[in-house]
Formats: sequence, C-alpha cells, structure tokens
Amino acid sequence: MRKVAQEIQLYLNPKGSIDRKTLAIAKSVTPHVQEVEYHKTKISTTTWRSVLDKLDLRPKDLMNRAHPYYQEHIAGRTYDDEGWLNILVRNPDLIKAPIAVRGSKARLCENPADVLQLGNE
Repeated sequence: MRKVAQEIQLYLNPKGSIDRKTLAIAKSVTPHVQEVEYHKTKISTTTWRSVLDKLDLRPKDLMNRAHPYYQEHIAGRTYDDEGWLNILVRNPDLIKAPIAVRGSKARLCENPADVLQLGNE
C-alpha cells in the first residue's frame, strides 16, 4: 500500500467518543486519513513496536489501568516487553486513547486536539 505524504494513520475504536472526535479533527487536517480499527484488524507486535518507537512509550503506557480487565488480570504482575506487546495485541480494549501516526511522528491522543501536534511532515 502506497503512503500518501500527508496521510494520518489513526488507530482507534470508532465506538469511543474521544476516538470519533479525534477522527473528525484529523479529517479536518488532511483528507488522507487511514482508519485502523484495532478491534477489527489484528495488529502485529512488529507494527506495535514501530508505533511505540515513534511515540517513545512502552506498551503498558498505552493501557487504561482503570479498565476492569486490567485490574483483574494484569495489575500487579510483571511482564517483559514481549509480554506487554502480546497483552496489547490480544486485548486492544485496554488502549486508553486513539493513536495518530504521520510519517515519523506519532501521538497518543488523550485529548482529540492532540492530533494537531503532528503538523505537516
């Protein structure tokens, strides 16, 4: 798939309010928004590693620690990076906010307007 120079890849859950608002703002920035619904599309650990490198975050930094599944099954346990990546792949519901990627930049959009920080590459 050819990348458009100004394209924004948006990893999101379209049922989430912040996700929908972030998508609307992204579409106001560029008509080239690729929506990646992580509930429908299985994202590989390799792709997640690439996104995390651009974010300069660890897998557990993406997770909603207040989520009931996190509290019941993950809180208090220790995992290596591969373990955290596997949790992310198997439990995309734990992702706390949409993630916008544009070129070599990425943002965890806890506020919908965070997508504007990507600017033009």
